[in-house]
Amino acid sequence: MSDVTLAEALEICTTAISQAEKMGIKIAVSVVDSGSNLVTTQRMDGALILAVEGSRGKAVCSVMFGQPSGELEERSTRPTFQSLQLQYGGRFIMGQGAVPIFRGDELIGACGVGGGTPQQDEDCARAAIT
Repeated sequence: MSDVTLAEALEICTTAISQAEKMGIKIAVSVVDSGSNLVTTQRMDGALILAVEGSRGKAVCSVMFGQPSGELEERSTRPTFQSLQLQYGGRFIMGQGAVPIFRGDELIGACGVGGGTPQQDEDCARAAIT
């Protein structure tokens, strides 16, 4: 099993920030590996401090479930998912803004973004892994 590398994660962050600049927003971006371990986080000057934890939490959610974090938002109020949130100490955020990273068919990590609207965050994350 391979994971997203630091070099790849740094490139992903750079691309997400470039997209945010084009959109005129300030973001934080986090990349986690397939085990939900943080590889890197970058925060633009002027981005909300909460954007850092938001970006990481959404990335963790995306890699844990192997799909975009926004697709899980509807389920976040169900008892099973609330229990999982408690068991994992609130480490993941079931809100739009993160996408999984695949190498071929293998899940190698996820990219999460915080600081914009949910759609802006997801757009930056998608642009970063394309």
